[in-house]
Amino acid sequence: MFFVVFEGLDGSGKSSLMRKLELHLKNTKIDYITTREPGGTSVGDEIREIILKKQLNPPTARTELLLYQASRAQHVDLVIRPALTQKKWVLCDRFSASSVAFQGGGRGISIEQVEWLNQFSTNELEADLTVLLDLSVEESKKRRQNREQSTGSESDRIESEADTFHEKVRQGFLNQACRSPSKWLVLNASLSPDELFNLLLIAIKDKKWLV
Repeated sequence: MFFVVFEGLDGSGKSSLMRKLELHLKNTKIDYITTREPGGTSVGDEIREIILKKQLNPPTARTELLLYQASRAQHVDLVIRPALTQKKWVLCDRFSASSVAFQGGGRGISIEQVEWLNQFSTNELEADLTVLLDLSVEESKKRRQNREQSTGSESDRIESEADTFHEKVRQGFLNQACRSPSKWLVLNASLSPDELFNLLLIAIKDKKWLV
């Protein structure tokens, strides 16, 4: 069993790539679960609503960080760790690296404090592989706008932040990948979905996780 996390700016294609790996695991009869953050549990889903909705007095930076961590603690205890104990693969859309990138990089909270809280909320659980779909802020914004036009949806509170915020978030992800290259796979999100999946599959097979 392996814990694989998908990270990146909104619109980078995380969900699409995760679904492709999910289908591959299903076809090869490997047990797995898929989940997401914030969310993944009933408590987490309620916290997600608080974090993402636009409101007159939104969570402050520190409150936002603690809300993510509360959701993560519940998620790890009730979903992720039990699945790994049952020898299932866990595919997760966002995890602790997002807190370092968004609240550390984007909000300017001390990286050391964010990482300490990550260790506490996860009880030191880390992803076996974090897949970063790297995309420029400009392209991320364009994709989000296209999605909103085609679906009639609106940007949430985090998506609506200024470009400078998202640039800091992107750099926050890249900095983490540079620090732990053996546990990160950085992919160019401008590639086609099939190209991205082929690169992911090659990386996973190189690790001898799949035949």
